[in-house]
Formats: sequence, structure tokens, C-alpha cells
Amino acid sequence: MADIGIRSVSKSYGRQPVVHGIDLDVRSGEFVVVLGPSGCGKSTLLRMIAGLEEITEGEIAIGGRVVNMLEPRERGCAMVFQNYALYPHMTVAENIGYALKVAGTARDERRRRVREVAATVGLDEFLDRKPGQLSGGQRQRVAMARAMIREPKVFLFDEPLSNLDAKLRVQMRIEIRKLHNRLGVTSVFVTHDQIEAMTLADRLVVMNAGRIEQAGTPEDIYRAPASRFVASFVGSPPMNLIDAVVDEAGGIVIGGVALPVPHRLAAGRKVTAGIRPEDVVLSDGGELRSDVDFVEELGSVRLLHGRLNDVDFVVQVAAADRRATGALAFTVPPKRIHLFDADTGLRIEHDTPVAIAAE
Repeated sequence: MADIGIRSVSKSYGRQPVVHGIDLDVRSGEFVVVLGPSGCGKSTLLRMIAGLEEITEGEIAIGGRVVNMLEPRERGCAMVFQNYALYPHMTVAENIGYALKVAGTARDERRRRVREVAATVGLDEFLDRKPGQLSGGQRQRVAMARAMIREPKVFLFDEPLSNLDAKLRVQMRIEIRKLHNRLGVTSVFVTHDQIEAMTLADRLVVMNAGRIEQAGTPEDIYRAPASRFVASFVGSPPMNLIDAVVDEAGGIVIGGVALPVPHRLAAGRKVTAGIRPEDVVLSDGGELRSDVDFVEELGSVRLLHGRLNDVDFVVQVAAADRRATGALAFTVPPKRIHLFDADTGLRIEHDTPVAIAAE
């Protein structure tokens, strides 16, 4: 295992910057997931760690050794790609053991290690097959086994589950996490899927436009998003975001209703209020109102879609809650309202704390 230190790392293609001064530490044995939309620079960052992309500025160290000038094979990393990158003319055993063959490992030793690694990922019965005879999930296991057999210091995963169907993605998520728990190898996993990120990560790094917006545990990021972008990107369904203005009493006005908030803010300040769909409390006495336009039935929960302050607004209720037509009346506990500055988009932690009664 090895730690990874990333210091002021930037990447530009010609005059076009795509990664802007990234600073990040990955602890030895940690599973870090880098989450962000397409084009945010997350795969470029991963490829710079692997040595597949040159660093424009900054420094990357693996296990305390600066690797900027090292070839990919010298860095102690093994990468699992989205498209598996298997040799179609080779059997599963040959694909898994190819790196050992290139390294000159004796045939008997190579066969022994291939069998051991194949057993770890459940490929014992498929060693004589070729990739074209395997399912997508089996091919991804081959790709992981090929990475494992090198006994790397660092695993790098570049959206490895994107080509799998929904059921298989869930299964492979579980297998990857169990594999990490067993091997304890330092891992960096890139994805645009926030459910994938939340379920896999020891620590989550959210990227946007080539920068890190927030890093922390999945729970910390979900409970206290550092910016409007993080609030909108992490969570399923995503957080409701509503523009509001602070009133004279220090609350915010939404839907013509003044709501208390945990912090006293300057009157007239423009903010964005963030409300998780599951934090909405339906109540006949609630002052907020929203007509239900349609309902998503998701089995364990129902999502009621309406509008508030002329923007889409979603309320999550239990499957047994059949309120779904006409106008809903509801309220939101003050401590469940997230506030973001309207100009910067950054989270407002406090101006002056206000005592709020227990929920």
C-alpha cells in the first residue's frame, strides 16, 4: 500500500486549462471516490496519477516518492478501464497473466498466481474462455484480476462500471468494495454516478470545472454540502434549490411565507435555500403549498413533483403515504434548511447563530 500526495496539480491542453491547481492527499489503504459531471477533469486527474497524462504544473508523489518523471510501469499503479481493455485473442488466463509473462515470471509460478487471483474474483471456471464468450460483469472481473496480479501499491478505477446494466452495476459495486476490504490496497475510483460514489467511498471528492468543490466522508458531504453545486449533484433525488431573500426578522421568504433559519442574516441578502426532498414534512397546518404535477412510484418511497417559487420542487414520502393530488400543505424544520450565498454559491455556515427549538 502507498499514500498519494497531489500538490498544486494543473493540466492544460495548449492554452485550454482543464485541471486547476488540485491539492489532495489519499491515505494508505483508503478508498477515495472522485465524483463529478462529464468534462470536470476527474479522469484527467486519474490519468495523471497513472502517468498516462503529463502534468502541466505541480507534483504527484506515491509512497513518498515524486513520480512526475516516472513511466507508468514504474509508479506501482494498476488501472481498471471503462472498456475493460482486454486482448480478445487471449484466454482469460492469458489476459490475467500477461503482465507476469512480460516480466519473465516462470510459467508454473505464473499459472499458480493466475489461479489464485481468478479464485478471488470468481473466475475459476472461465480461465479457458476468451473475452467474447463472457458477460460484461465477467469481463470487468478479468480486468480487475489482471490489475490485482501485479500486486500494485495503488488501484485506479476509471468509471469501470459505466458499461454495465443497472443490476450488474449494483453487484459489481458490492464486489469491488468487498475486494478492497479484503486487500486493503489504496484505491482511487472515478465516477459520475453519485449513488456509486456514496456507496463505495471512504472519502468522497467532488469535482466541478477542473477544481475540487468539496472533500469529506459521504455523510459529511450529504449533510453539509459546501456549495450549491455539491448540493445539486449529491443526493438522489437531488436537493431542492430555491432563490430567496432574507426578511427584516432574519428569516427567509419562500412561496410568500417567512421561514426561520438557524442563522440570523442581514435583511435584504439574497440567498439560495436548499431543502432535501426527504426533509419536507407534510402537514395540514403547513404554511407552504405546492400542487402535485405527477408522482414517481419507486417502491419503497414516492416522489411528489410540484412547483414552489416557480421552480420544480420534490417531496419524498413513504410508499404507504397516498397523498398525491391537489395542493400539498407542508413545512420544513429550520435546521433542515441549507443556505448558500446567491452570488458565490458557497454554503453560509453562520452570520449569527440563532436558537432554534428542537425538532
